[in-house]
Amino acid sequence: MKILFLEPFFGGSHKDFALGFQAHSCHEVTLVTLPDRFWKWRMRGASLYFVNQIKDVSRYDAIIVTDMMDLTDFMSLAGRNLPPVVMYFHENQMSYPLAPRQKPDSHLGFTNIISAVAADKVLFNSQFHFNEFIGAASRLVQQMPDFKPEWMLDHIREKTQVVYPGCRFEKGRVELTERDVKPPLIIWNHRWEYDKNFDLFFDALARLKEKKIPFSLALLGERPDRISARFVRAQEYFKDEIVVFGYVESRDAYLSWLKKGAIVVSCAIQENFGISIVEAVRFGCIPLLPERLSYPEIMPGEVHSRILYRTKEELITKLEDMLTHYQDYLLLQQRLSMEMEPFSWKIIVTQYDTVLEQLKK
Repeated sequence: MKILFLEPFFGGSHKDFALGFQAHSCHEVTLVTLPDRFWKWRMRGASLYFVNQIKDVSRYDAIIVTDMMDLTDFMSLAGRNLPPVVMYFHENQMSYPLAPRQKPDSHLGFTNIISAVAADKVLFNSQFHFNEFIGAASRLVQQMPDFKPEWMLDHIREKTQVVYPGCRFEKGRVELTERDVKPPLIIWNHRWEYDKNFDLFFDALARLKEKKIPFSLALLGERPDRISARFVRAQEYFKDEIVVFGYVESRDAYLSWLKKGAIVVSCAIQENFGISIVEAVRFGCIPLLPERLSYPEIMPGEVHSRILYRTKEELITKLEDMLTHYQDYLLLQQRLSMEMEPFSWKIIVTQYDTVLEQLKK
């Protein structure tokens, strides 16, 4: 099949997903993209760019679009010979937490809803995300003063499927290297943004430092143009613990840090899947994650009590135990690494290819 993949926000996890699918799909995938900036303008204007760029959509057997665009605009302008369209939701603008001083924009939420209605097939990156989307969409529809189109939600449910994003690692057993960074290395490999809740993370580390619990610290992840003052203070306060501070451009260098890591921590307010966590666990980091969001879904249920936390105090207590009794977690380390194998692009891509092939029937 010839697949047209339109990505209006080609950066971060969106870029990673598009390139991963293109590289591993059995189909011929053509990518047309826009840079990952001005996201609100992308949602309103990307369709016009794509319509102008793609002169003949009938050459393709299917189209994949993601959530950062208005699909209805594209479909209305692209012509009559439009092939089936799959819409993939990385996030949505109804349940995504607002930044400080940011005001909600119901128009963007409706763009997501109506785009999902227009698509022939809708994919979500976790069951958690789909549940959040439907709940938020229902609440938004209920705000309408009259003629509420509640039928839209059932229509979306009927054509929705959950397919996890692929991750860039091989299938098969991973030989985990001995963690030679002493004391144990804590990995933070998330965007340095408010929705990853770095304040909670640094508060927990400060408590451990006050208790003289030794640890090393790798602060990885994408940095905004202007980093929070909290990271600047953390760089000074944890200067004796920090071994790397900032985004690592080289993929090999990034993976080398994951292979040295003992523990990977998330304090996220928002996470619809968690590629950074899955990658870290695959390469041997023990996860410590909130007991909410997508994490209970992607981690095996029988180990939840060891690796998930509910409160700040529980985060601190469990992190202290992992640091001081790290050897007790080594069997769990190998087991969880294998549990992440099904997320490899080489395995999971068959689900995407099957979705597309079924559209052609």
